[in-house]
Amino acid sequence: MISGRVHEAGNYYNLLFLHLGLLSSGVEAVMATNNGDVLMLEAAPEASKPWASAANAEVIDALPYIDDDYGNPLIKAEVDRLVEEEMRRSSRKPADFLKELPPLPKFDFENCPVLGKEYERVRAGKPPVRIDFESRYKLELPPASKKNDDAAWKQYLQKNQRSLQQKMIELENLEMMSKQGPELWRQNNHRLEVFLTRMQKLAQEQNEEIEKVNRERKYHQQTTAYELNALSQQWRQLCVKNMKIQSACVVLETKIDAFKKEAAERGWNLEEKLESAKPLQPQ
Repeated sequence: MISGRVHEAGNYYNLLFLHLGLLSSGVEAVMATNNGDVLMLEAAPEASKPWASAANAEVIDALPYIDDDYGNPLIKAEVDRLVEEEMRRSSRKPADFLKELPPLPKFDFENCPVLGKEYERVRAGKPPVRIDFESRYKLELPPASKKNDDAAWKQYLQKNQRSLQQKMIELENLEMMSKQGPELWRQNNHRLEVFLTRMQKLAQEQNEEIEKVNRERKYHQQTTAYELNALSQQWRQLCVKNMKIQSACVVLETKIDAFKKEAAERGWNLEEKLESAKPLQPQ
């Protein structure tokens, strides 16, 4: 259940970021806000380093043991809406998803023609052939035209004797099975129980390994949660500070342009005055 939540969280974050375009390489600056807090500020990747683009790599940054954003029903609803919208716009239909796979092998049943006939019968939707048990145990007699033929009577007599001998052998096999069959079934059941016990033990060991990995991941994520939160807060503050500096620079550039325009209107040559001005000496 824990690993399922991890996978679900990763899927939610990846789908949300991909659909919102936060990982697109063509965006110069991307900023997402949550209650006024800056969450992301990303510069465009360099043209000489296409491998550095986030769009060329799969980024999974979900930390389910300390992140609770993926449990937000609003985020889940937005992800579901985007997935449904993409499915509606997709040109691929569910019937086309298996076209890229190789075709199934054809069963010719060369080594078992009886099974091949039965397979074709099932495919054709025909009813099964009824087994005639009455004729199998019926005593065969010569036809009416050979009632006075001794050779024909001798031939049918031998055939019926062979059939009778076969039935006696079948009765002996049934009797032996009634005596030895229960013990054989008990032995077979015992082997199956041993196999089941071994498989259950292997499954328990695998579950313990999975639980161990999940516990280690939870421990590492929780121990680093404070550091991550502090770095995240510091990153937000730096983003806000950079935007304030950029805004102040824009204001100063606007003022400088206004001063230059005013100086040009008064006929002042600011470049000569700047060159003749003495640099400030440090005190």
